Parts: sequence; structure tokens; C-alpha cells
Amino acid sequence: QVQLMESGGGSVQAGGSLRLSCAGSGFTASRSSMAWFRQAPGAKREGVAAISGDGIISYADSVKGRFTISKDNAKNTLYLQMNSLKPEDSAMYSCAAGKSAGTWPLDPMYRYWGQGTQVTVSS
Repeated sequence: QVQLMESGGGSVQAGGSLRLSCAGSGFTASRSSMAWFRQAPGAKREGVAAISGDGIISYADSVKGRFTISKDNAKNTLYLQMNSLKPEDSAMYSCAAGKSAGTWPLDPMYRYWGQGTQVTVSS
């Protein structure tokens, strides 16, 4: 059974940093595409960053240069380092694994999802 558990969310002031973690079990992270998504109240789910099984990385334009996605295959854990945070980054952040073949990495076409961790950035 695949499980994804996010942690690391919280409240920070604009300009601050947070590091999100997503611990996975029941699958092999080194072989799996994984991604971070976020969803603010009333908004569509947005792909933030993705990393393929062979290490190809994609970022949303809104976070390029500020966020860094990484994966520790030995720990089966996905990370998202978020720097220079802005109020508009406030959302529920979820990790996902098991991308559907032939889909864009930042489209929400993943089989497995975590429950999410809240990020709130105040101005």
C-alpha cells in the first residue's frame, strides 16, 4: 500500500523559508516521478515542482529561482525547499507519486497523493 506523508508546513513572514518533506512508503522513489502541488482556497490545484525517476526537474514559472525540489532515494523522501516566500505562496501543499504515462509533470495526473501540509505566508 502506497502512503505519502507530508511535513514541514507552518506560518512564516514574507521573505522567509520553509522546507517541506514527503515520506513515502510502499513504492520505490528512485523509479517514480514525484511532485509537489498546492491549492489555495477557491483556487485550482497548481503544480509547483516535479522530479522524474531519472532526475528531470520541472518548476512552475511562479516559483522558479525560489523553490528547489529534491529527492533522497535512500530515504524514499521528497523535499521542497522554499525560499523568498510570498503571501501568494500560501496554500495547502501536497506531494504526489506515480505519474500517469504521457502526461505533463505538473498536471495533477498522479495516482497517489498525501494529505497535505499547510503553508501560510504573512506580509
